[in-house]
Amino acid sequence: MKIYKPTSPSRRQMTGIEYGKLLTTGTPHKALTRRIQSHSGRNNRGVITVRHQGSGNKKLYREVDFLQNKIGVPGKVETIEYDPYRSGFIALISYKDGDRRYILAPKDLKVGDMIMTAENAPLKPGNRVRLKNIPIGYFVFNVEIRAGGGAKLARSAGAYAEVLAHEAGLTDLRLSSKEIRKVSAEGWASIGQVSNIDYNLVNIGKAGRSRWLGIRPTVRGSAMNPVDHPYGGGEGAQPRGTKRPKTMWGKVTGGHKTRKPKKWSSKWIIQRRPKVR
Repeated sequence: MKIYKPTSPSRRQMTGIEYGKLLTTGTPHKALTRRIQSHSGRNNRGVITVRHQGSGNKKLYREVDFLQNKIGVPGKVETIEYDPYRSGFIALISYKDGDRRYILAPKDLKVGDMIMTAENAPLKPGNRVRLKNIPIGYFVFNVEIRAGGGAKLARSAGAYAEVLAHEAGLTDLRLSSKEIRKVSAEGWASIGQVSNIDYNLVNIGKAGRSRWLGIRPTVRGSAMNPVDHPYGGGEGAQPRGTKRPKTMWGKVTGGHKTRKPKKWSSKWIIQRRPKVR
């Protein structure tokens, strides 16, 4: 972690990642990048549908390969890079057939390492194997829920899933959230843990740094006018005035479950993640 000298009140608390020691280049591979238009949380009519989004530094989207379907073709790690669209680092892989692709970089992956996607690939960080061939107790990331559907689970910085059991064509996984669920044993998963494990320890430190990231301020409902929020208005600090908490649109919230009771994936979840107190 990078700690700054306390030259100002915000600097005193600010921390960051020492990218210079972890990354090998700051320039992405141009053929694997594209520009994504920023909509600042607005829909096609210009109405804000996602609050607290807007501005931020310009950034290019890196085309990350979540399918990794080059079966049996070895690849060499060329670079470890920063990706502004995700919390973990990415690695540029040069395959033996001449193709180049970005993948999620696992912890401890280094330039020059060889990786491969194969049924019998060695169980080392970065290699991709079918879940049914991974022993119990191993950490995996970039996990497919359905075989051939592309990685969906354990993709953010420091994330991993622990293999608990194999039974009847399914594999039991314990996710970082402590949820235990089943996925197809024919699905592919990468060995190891996603890089940048110190990401959750970063202290933004000041409002301006949030704006660089495209995060706009969050205003308290009680600081608004009555026309803008159910909690608004009143002289000085006032209680919210409603029995149950509400959103700015008057919808009751706080403890209300939003998951559909008949969602197709519910049967695969063995144990829900514990509540955060």
